[in-house]
Formats: sequence, C-alpha cells, structure tokens
Amino acid sequence: MQAFHSDAHLLDLPEGHRFPQAKYRLLRERLQAAPGLIRLQPAVAAAPGELALVHTPDYVESVRNGRLTAAQQREIGFPWSLSMAERSLHSVGATIMSARAALAEGVAANLAGGTHHAYADKGSGFCVFNDVAVAARLMQAESAAGQRSRLSVLVLDLDVHQGNGTAAIFRDDDSVFTFSMHGEKNFPFRKEPSDLDVDLPDGCTDAPYLAALDRALEQVWARLAAEPPELAFYLAGADPHEGDRLGRLKLSTDGLRERDRRVLRALRDRRIPVSLAMAGGYGHDLNTTLQVQVNTLSEAAHSWQLWQQGR
Repeated sequence: MQAFHSDAHLLDLPEGHRFPQAKYRLLRERLQAAPGLIRLQPAVAAAPGELALVHTPDYVESVRNGRLTAAQQREIGFPWSLSMAERSLHSVGATIMSARAALAEGVAANLAGGTHHAYADKGSGFCVFNDVAVAARLMQAESAAGQRSRLSVLVLDLDVHQGNGTAAIFRDDDSVFTFSMHGEKNFPFRKEPSDLDVDLPDGCTDAPYLAALDRALEQVWARLAAEPPELAFYLAGADPHEGDRLGRLKLSTDGLRERDRRVLRALRDRRIPVSLAMAGGYGHDLNTTLQVQVNTLSEAAHSWQLWQQGR
C-alpha cells in the first residue's frame, strides 16, 4: 500500500501548543522501522491551480505570500511562516497522491491530512487548506478529462470533530456525499449540515459507537444505492480515543481498530477505492495516539492486500 508523508516542514509554534506536530514525523519513523506492506513516499506540493478548485484565489495567495491577518491566523491556530505555507501545500499534495494511488490500487493513505475545518475562503481549527475537498475536486476533473462521467465521491469523516468545512464546500452538490460522526458538544460549536450527521454524547464508549456506525453505514449505502461512490475518503481520526485531550469520547484502542476494520471491509466489499487521512489525534500520551494510527494503517494495508487478491 502506498502512503505519503509531508512532515519535512515544521510549524513555528510556542511552547506548550496543543497541536502535536511531532506526531507526523514519529508516525513515519515507526513505519520505516517496521517495513511491511506500506510503501512510504514524500509528497509533492499541491499547485495553486489545484487549490483553486476549492479555495478562493485571495485566500490561497494570502497563505502562500504571508498576507493572512492576525485574526485569520488565530482562527487557524498557527502563526504564519513560509514553512507553515509549505507544510500546508505538501499535506494537500499527499492526499492528492493518495487519491490517485487509491484509484489505481484500491487503498492508499496520507500520514497527515483530514483538514476538514478549512472552508473555501478561510482556515480554522488547525486546518489551512481542505485537502480532501481539493483532492476530490481534482479527481473529478481528471475523470472528466478522460471523457468519463463525473466521479461520484463519498467522504467518511470519523474524526471526533464535525467536518464543517467539508460540509460547507460540498453543500447542495449531488456528486459528493458527506458523512460525519462526531461528538455533539465538541468543536466546532456551530456545525454545518453534512448529507448525514451522527452526533454522539460525551463519554460514548465502544459498543454504542460501533452500533451507531453500523446504523449510519446502512443509511449511507441505502441512500447511495442508485449511484454508488467511485472513490471514498476516510478521515480516520485517533481523537475519539479515551486518552485524547480534545476528544471527550471514550473509545478504546481496540474499539478504534474495530471501527477501521468495519469501514474498510464495507468499502472493500463494494469495491470502492479509498484514500485515508489520519486527521486528529491529541493524546495525553503521544505514544497512544501513534499506536492508534499505526493500527489504522495496518488495517488499511491488510485491506489493500485483500483488494489485490480480489477479496
């Protein structure tokens, strides 16, 4: 399975900042230390024209050229620097490359990504550009250029926070179905309507979470029966974990692995290619977050292997 990384560019963050930027390097290093089915590749930066499929030109140029206002930087949660801009461009590029690899091979991943709070004209909540939205629009454009009908896309967002930016970008767009299952009382406090939203109470544990997921997936397949998706993006956030600082849910490590297994099996059974993004994860113990994401990637690599075997 191909997986793409973009951790070479560092954010200039103050001491004690809640964003765990070391996670991305450490995740890559763990995978490099135990080579198996995952083939790691550095990402190429997204081009301005690719970003413009989703984001307004003024916003793209403000990020690239350091013209974000103080208020815009506060909403994103990062101070602007050239490295911050490059990191954002490469993270989007990783999801673009993962989407192309998924269409070719069935399953692929970005070791970062899942920046679902970014809107067309602004960033928010540690999200600068919306990588999944850009990759989805680009895959649709490339399929249209190949004289195919417009690619139908499914976004499965299981980060603990609602995918408000993604929902807003694809509002009233029949070609992209957005599904978000998240903490009801967690950020963002003003949520945007997805095609399907499932709100979970604080303290939700494995059994009710997995039951809610099963019911939601049944609704997704029923609603998309007439036009099944040709590509899925799965935001496999580690932040529903019981040890997460920002999550407020109580899933175990095993529960999250079962979540991943069920999602990947459902997609594989329907032969829907999937590009994974690791999305959020803010554990009190960073090693716990890393293990959750290693597990996710292990399940994805196993699903890729079964896909190659036609199973």
